[in-house]
Amino acid sequence: MEHVRGIGGYFLRAADPAALNAWYRDHLGLDADAHGLWHQETGPTVFATFESGTDYFGSRSQRTMLNFRVRDLDAMLAQLRAGGADVAEETQDMEGVGRFGWVTDPEGNRVELWQPA
Repeated sequence: MEHVRGIGGYFLRAADPAALNAWYRDHLGLDADAHGLWHQETGPTVFATFESGTDYFGSRSQRTMLNFRVRDLDAMLAQLRAGGADVAEETQDMEGVGRFGWVTDPEGNRVELWQPA
């Protein structure tokens, strides 16, 4: 049986795609080329489904949530706050899994940041 080999892309609708790309570059360091190609570090990727009524993604209208691995969650959250980003006050610790924090991009998409254990 054939099987997928990894995430090939994640695509977002945006009222202003150039501005949203710039936000991800300037606030999260996601420096993709003109075609959107970004070379990420090797590491784990989680694929999980949630109940349709979950509040975990923020707005109920948001059907998916992007999760980025980070080296130092506290440093990333401080950097985002210093840059004026909409950062959730709470963080979450999951034993054996890691720490989580959230930021909402300018288009209203809640993004999860994960410091693996």
